[in-house]
Amino acid sequence: MRFEPLVCVIAAAAIMSPVQAVTPRDLLTQAAFQATDKRQALALVTQAVDQSQAILATRPNDHEGLLQNAMSIGYRATLTKKPADAKSSRKMFESLVASNPRDPEFQLAIGGWHLDCVAAGFLATTVLGCNKDLGLDGIGKAVSYGGNRAFFKGMAAMMRIRLDRDAVAASLALAQAAAAAPTPTALDRIAKHDAELMLVPLRAGDGKAASALAKKLLPFGRLG
Repeated sequence: MRFEPLVCVIAAAAIMSPVQAVTPRDLLTQAAFQATDKRQALALVTQAVDQSQAILATRPNDHEGLLQNAMSIGYRATLTKKPADAKSSRKMFESLVASNPRDPEFQLAIGGWHLDCVAAGFLATTVLGCNKDLGLDGIGKAVSYGGNRAFFKGMAAMMRIRLDRDAVAASLALAQAAAAAPTPTALDRIAKHDAELMLVPLRAGDGKAASALAKKLLPFGRLG
C-alpha cells in the first residue's frame, strides 16, 4: 500500500543542497522532491520528525513546528507504510484546520491527505477512512485562501488530474493560473515550474499523460 500524505508542503528542492537543509521544512522538501533513494528520503524525514518535535518541546503552539511535525509523520507513513502514522498525521491536520480554518497550508495538508490516500487504492481507503470529497474540499479552500500564489494552484492542479484523468479543464485552469502567478517563496517557484510542465499534456487534452506526469511531480514521485 503506497500512502502519500501531501500535504503537502513543498520548498526549494531544486536550488538546495543537503548541507543547507537545516529546518524541518527544508528536510521534508528534499525528501519528497529531491531524494531518489528511499533510504535517503527516510533519513531526511526522520531528522525532520526529531527537529519539529524539538521545536514543539520548547514552543508547543509554534505554527511551523506543528505543521511540519504533522507533515513529517505523514511522510514517514508514506515511506514505511505504517497506518498508525497515517492516522496520527490526519488527526494532527484536522486539529490544525480546526484551529484556523482559513490557513491555506492547513487546508492543503488535510485535502492532500485524503486525496493521496484515495490515490493509494481501495485498501488504503478502507483502512484509513479517507474521502475524495473531503480532499477536493480541502484543496479548493487552499486555493481560495492562498491568494495569488503559484504553490496552492499548482499543487491543486496536479492533485486534481492525478485523481481524475477526465478533469483536464479544471486542472488546466489551475495550472495556467499557477504558471502566471508570482513566486514570492521557494515553494511557489517549484510549483510554478511543475505547473509549466503540466501545461504541455493538459493543453493537448491528454489527461492520461497529465495524470502520469503529476504522479512523478508530487511527493516521492522521483523515488525509484
